[in-house]
Amino acid sequence: MGRAEITIYGAGAFGLSCGFEAAKRGAKVRVIDPYGVGHGSSGGIVGALAPHTPERWNAKKEFQFQSLILARSHWPEVEATGGVSSGYGNLGRVQAIKDERQLQLAREREDQAKELWQGKAEWRVVTQGETGYWAPISPTGYLIHDTLSARLNPWRACAALAAAITALGGEVVTEGPEEGAVIHASGWWGLRALNEAFGKEVGNGVKGQAILLDLSLPEAPQLYGESLHVIPHADGTTAIGSTSERDFESPDATDAQADALLARARDAVPALRDAPEIRRWAGVRPRAKSRAPMLGGWPERAGHFIANGGFKIGYGMAPLAAQVLIDLVLEGRDAVPEEFRVEASL
Repeated sequence: MGRAEITIYGAGAFGLSCGFEAAKRGAKVRVIDPYGVGHGSSGGIVGALAPHTPERWNAKKEFQFQSLILARSHWPEVEATGGVSSGYGNLGRVQAIKDERQLQLAREREDQAKELWQGKAEWRVVTQGETGYWAPISPTGYLIHDTLSARLNPWRACAALAAAITALGGEVVTEGPEEGAVIHASGWWGLRALNEAFGKEVGNGVKGQAILLDLSLPEAPQLYGESLHVIPHADGTTAIGSTSERDFESPDATDAQADALLARARDAVPALRDAPEIRRWAGVRPRAKSRAPMLGGWPERAGHFIANGGFKIGYGMAPLAAQVLIDLVLEGRDAVPEEFRVEASL
């Protein structure tokens, strides 16, 4: 008997991660994307791999936690296999604490993280002075520093996964025949196709805009506050993101919201004020109706599977999501959390 065959539609975070996981296990993999590797939101510039707060624990938070821990070995393995850097770095995150209520919550979460994060990462309240030059302005003088958050360079991560799949004997192509089991992981476009197939809205796209600056802090943590992410990358750039827009005319055009984003970032982080702008990016992120990643078998369509709806946490979820889905596809082992199942969005 020859190797199992898997066809994957979509060369983004979920599709390529599934392809890498399957190829590692000896499957014959073909990833098809007519637009090329990392064309959609997975090929962006931000790359924040950040956890939910350590409180009110649930299956989604546990899955994300385990995936972020897995990422520490996953991305080095991808890079070693294909010889291409993903820009991954587990360098943590710093957040400003704006008032006494937030400070109290942060201290409560610090205690809960000691249990929920199992000693594998920390969530600590620190003073402004402890963080030095690279930090957001904090009205209280206190900040949160966590060591679970990581970053990667999204378009580089897609290239690294594609190179690893190819090194393992798989294909990443713009067209080709459909063979064997089929995984549908084509992001926003895929969700729109699913809406049509199911005759109802199971998900849609949310546009985001981001900005890349010429500021080299490759070993610095990411910063976060008030829906603003500031991500120093290994290649000497720093990304700022992102906006969220449900209604938009052009999926890839930047506009005044990007101007406002840059202004907010420079007000919040003094170190950004003189950094030259390199370029702007816009794209549409896939958001499932359940607000959780959509994983599992396509109902009433044998041999077809879905991996979509990563939205803002796709890269953080991708290492474990790929393992779980490939367990199902290749071995029939179904460990998909209930809220991630395709039926949860129907």
